[in-house]
Parts: sequence; C-alpha cells; structure tokens
Amino acid sequence: MNNYLKGRIWLVYTILAAFSWGIWGVLTKFISIDVSPFVTHLMFTTGALFTLPIVIRKCRIREVSIKGISLGIGASILVLLGNVSVYQSFKMGGQAAVVIPFTNLYPLVTILIAVFIFKEKLNWINCAGILTIIPAIILLSGQSQLFSDPEHFFQTVELKAWLLFAFLALLIFGIFSASQKVVTNYLSTEWSYLSFVVSSVLVSVFFIVIGLIDFNFSQKTFWFGSMAGFLDGLGVLAIYSAYRARGKASKVSSIGSTMQQVFTIILALVFLNERIDLPIFAGIVLAILGAYLLLWEQKIAKSENATNIKDSSL
Repeated sequence: MNNYLKGRIWLVYTILAAFSWGIWGVLTKFISIDVSPFVTHLMFTTGALFTLPIVIRKCRIREVSIKGISLGIGASILVLLGNVSVYQSFKMGGQAAVVIPFTNLYPLVTILIAVFIFKEKLNWINCAGILTIIPAIILLSGQSQLFSDPEHFFQTVELKAWLLFAFLALLIFGIFSASQKVVTNYLSTEWSYLSFVVSSVLVSVFFIVIGLIDFNFSQKTFWFGSMAGFLDGLGVLAIYSAYRARGKASKVSSIGSTMQQVFTIILALVFLNERIDLPIFAGIVLAILGAYLLLWEQKIAKSENATNIKDSSL
C-alpha cells in the first residue's frame, strides 16, 4: 500500500484538494445570495490568509524566481476574471442550472492544453476515463435533462451574450488549471501558493479602493465566507503540491474537479440532510470509474518495467 501511494503522491494531494473544496462547496451554501462576488472574494481572501503560517516558514528567498512569481500572480488574476465572467453571465440572464455545469467542464480545456502543448501522453484507457468523467460532471451538476430530454435542454440554451461569458469563464478556468502546472516548474509549492494569496490580497484591496465592496453583511456570513476561503486556500495549496509531485495536468484537473462535486454531494447528504436521486448516484459511480481509468497508465508502465527487468535477467 505504501509503495502504491509513493508512486502516486500526486493523487493523494489531488484527493485532499477535492475533499477540501467539497467542504468549501457545503459552506458556500450558508453564504447569503445577496452577497456580491466582490465581497465573496474578500471573505475568501481573509480565510486564505490564515493558511499562510503553513507555508511561510518553508519559503526560502534563494528559491524565488521573478518569472515564477509573475506567472503565479498572473494566473491567480486570471481565475478572478473567470469568476467575474460567471457573475456577468448570471447578470445577463444566464441560469445557474446551465452556467454552473457548463463552466464545470473546464477540465476539457486543461486536457487539450496538456496533450497538445505539454505533450502529456494518454493511452486509450485514459481517454475512456475522460469520456466517462464528462457525463459524470454533467450529472453531478444536476443536469440529467441533457441525457433524458436533450431537445428541450438545447431549446432553452440560445446563443446569447450570457452564454458567451459562460464560455469565456470555461476557457479561463481551464487555462488557469493548466497554468498552475507551469508555475510549479519555476517555484516551489510554497512560493506558488504564496503568489496566489498575494494576488488575491491585491485584488481585494483594488475592489475596496474602487468601492465595489459593500461591508453591510452579517457576522455569520463573514465567518462562513472566511472558513470557506480557508478551505479553498488549502485546496489550491494541495493542487500545487500535486503538480510539484509530477501529477499530469490532464489527470489532476479531471479527478480534482469531479471528485470535488462528489464530496460536496456526500457531505451535503450527511450534514444538510439533502437527498440524492438516481442521476446523481449514477454521476458518483461514473466519477469514481473515470478517476480509476485515468490512473491506469502508471499501472501499465509498472507492468512493462517489470517485464523488461525479467527479460534482461534471462
């Protein structure tokens, strides 16, 4: 078991990130819907600041790379633009039932970048895993209608401005996920994460200065938002750790995104007494199966290495 995990430490970090984001997903249900995304960002940033003691003591000045810091801050600002695009999509008439599952498909963008730019290798079993995870994401997002009544679903989705902003958010989230892999090529896990938090603070200050932050929210909302930000920060830190452990972008993004939804649903079922229907259950099964298929490459490689060693000994 130890040897299995040692070769897949990136998977451990990815699952930890998904679990952290799963709790984050439950906590966000307690944040008032009247709170703007700018205030939400401020709350998340406040929570992320409490994660800094975990990483600051491990940061070494000699490990700093100006290029890496610039990439890290730029990537973090990029994800903010994605959040703003989602908000703008809602503002222009987009329904959450369509926008959220659509943007949750961002791992597809990451996979394309990983295969065609990063030159990551995927065998046919991994591709089957990706094809399994796509419907899992849709089902876990509560959009089983896409399969049961696709004609009605697409009739409700017209080419309007809100859809363009949703598509922009999907692209941005996918690029951001891939950029995290690039950042860890120049920075340690700790410095990568620190650049993320610093950019988040700078953006929060910018929002305050230009008057986008309305401080008229309850103390309960603030604490729930800060707790969610703390867990979101831990998730980002775990993802950077997964990439530093040589996790492939195509696998880390797919497994992390899908399992996050699985954990959120399970935790909501336990703590919020929410119920799951058959499509959601099917989504959970497909998510686990897809994650397993995405892991198959290393198992095959290990088997081939063992065969080569045996042949050479003869």
